[in-house]
Amino acid sequence: QQGGAGEGAVPAHFLYNTLDNIIWLAESKKTDEGVMMVSSLSTFFRTSLSKGREFVSVKEETEHIRSYLEIQQFRYRDILDYEIAIPEEYYGYEVIKLTLQPLVENAIFHGIEAKNEEGIIIVESSVEGEILNITVSDDGLGMSEERLDCLRKSLKSDENRTGRTIGIFNVLNRIRIYFGQEYGLTVDSMEVIGTTITIRLPLQRDLEGAEA
Repeated sequence: QQGGAGEGAVPAHFLYNTLDNIIWLAESKKTDEGVMMVSSLSTFFRTSLSKGREFVSVKEETEHIRSYLEIQQFRYRDILDYEIAIPEEYYGYEVIKLTLQPLVENAIFHGIEAKNEEGIIIVESSVEGEILNITVSDDGLGMSEERLDCLRKSLKSDENRTGRTIGIFNVLNRIRIYFGQEYGLTVDSMEVIGTTITIRLPLQRDLEGAEA
């Protein structure tokens, strides 16, 4: 994954770019946009830290990626749109902190930016029995069948995790460490059409952070 977002790390390039944009807005006297970006950055870091907890509520994770996308939309305002369609009834469930941000970042850089034309990222969720599914979809560049097959094999292996595979693998690895091999993620993609990554988690209530 471009930028090297690892297990719980804030991508350095994202922070530097955001601060540069805030400075530019201040110098250009675009006060409202500057205030919005500072507010989004504050929310991003607050939800990143989450009082040191490794697990957070779906509500907190949703706020985190919303603030991230708000900031990135400033940079990619001509080509990036997004929709977060996670029902509030799911907000009280628990996820591993920073599960979605690496996937959203991957969708921006390897989907929308790579296609270099207007696109959208959609984050959705569903419940099937005792399983919580969350999907991150983009209508960006997508992958050929060969590239998709290579990525899927890489996710099953301990080798060749470079480029776009690193961030996805980190998410997969953390899910399996905490919940077991039956949970994780799947990747579906078609060239020029886009990519969808679905994470599969056990359905469990967040007793510590649901009201955050």
